[in-house]
Amino acid sequence: MKIACMVDEYPPYFLGGLGTYARELSRECTRMGHEITIFSRNRGADPLRDVCEGIEVHRPYLMNFTGVLPIVVPPDVQRWSSRGQEFFQETLHYNFMAASELVNQLVRVENRSYDIVVAHDWLSAMAGIMAKRNLNLPFVFHFHSSERGRTGNGSETIREIERIAAQEADRIITVSYAMRDELVRQGIRENDIRVVYPGVDTHKYRPDIYTADEIRAIRDEIGVGRQPMILYVGRLAWTKGVDSLIRAMPIIRSGVPDAKLVILGCGEEEQLLGHLVQCQCADAVITNLSYVEEEERIRYYAACDVAVFPSKYEPFGLAATEAMAMGKPVVVGGRGTSGMREQVICAGEHACGFHINPNDPADIATFTVRLLKDADLRAAVGRAARARVEEHFTWHLCAQRTLEVYRGAIDVHRRATH
Repeated sequence: MKIACMVDEYPPYFLGGLGTYARELSRECTRMGHEITIFSRNRGADPLRDVCEGIEVHRPYLMNFTGVLPIVVPPDVQRWSSRGQEFFQETLHYNFMAASELVNQLVRVENRSYDIVVAHDWLSAMAGIMAKRNLNLPFVFHFHSSERGRTGNGSETIREIERIAAQEADRIITVSYAMRDELVRQGIRENDIRVVYPGVDTHKYRPDIYTADEIRAIRDEIGVGRQPMILYVGRLAWTKGVDSLIRAMPIIRSGVPDAKLVILGCGEEEQLLGHLVQCQCADAVITNLSYVEEEERIRYYAACDVAVFPSKYEPFGLAATEAMAMGKPVVVGGRGTSGMREQVICAGEHACGFHINPNDPADIATFTVRLLKDADLRAAVGRAARARVEEHFTWHLCAQRTLEVYRGAIDVHRRATH
């Protein structure tokens, strides 16, 4: 299959899980013999055309047209902050340029052909729609999360982009049944939605990657030494529930007095969460407020005793899956749209973690303390976590199932146009 893929975030740029998802899925599809062409955002000085790990990547140059933005965008966007308006105009221009690069340059000038076009989230949806309409290609929309779910309601413009993309798509791929149910509640056709779980590289993320001596050295470097270590990895955004985890620390320390929380990540709530740490438990929290490369993240996973992800909205928990692959027990948010309820079995012989109410610090503390106090339980739950990832959450499985959906979309499109 020749696949044109529109994705805003692609290596070497990672803002969240989307970049990892796009890279790993593209790699796996390429290994299976398929041809992927990526169209991504140019961050300034990137090459227009490059080959990365055998995958062709196009990053069209962008121009600043903020001054004329009111002419071409809805009033909703005009009320955004200046930085928000700048981001939207960059996104708009990226979509136009990516679609033009595919349609005008690669197909019309270079006479190349594609079997399908796919787009990931609203950030690249318009490019996918334009490519579909101009080339009469099957179109698959990867719906990782929704504007309504992320923000409570959010931007009318973004919601409309998502709606039109879902309407135009021959098939929609989403990351969990929880997310599928959310999309159905928003009026999207259930018959068009397919659930494909993302994965993790089980060779990179494995329990035996470091020796016991190496782990002790990593813990000393982090600053926890022999103290029980709770780890959070991810963006610092309201949806992630890190505020509840910080508020849980005084309760956790009442049960495990020397417990340390390590927060690894960056995001729009850095300052707010920093103030909360100072007010609640400054001596119990270690922060690394930056984007950390994959190799360093693996070191932190290896060092921790328990990983906690108390998300209030999480269609799929990629960081939780990474921790599970490392053989770590996880405590995860289980309310609202939470794919982690599907990822993490919380009872029985295959239990690999606990579900908690992300709005209740006491609930977070209860299950975190239970794991910290019981080494045998941690070990058993960690083994089950690793086994569950190996069975259900690998990139190979993700690619196989994604390609099945792509083939189905091609069949649907063929029947509709003949």
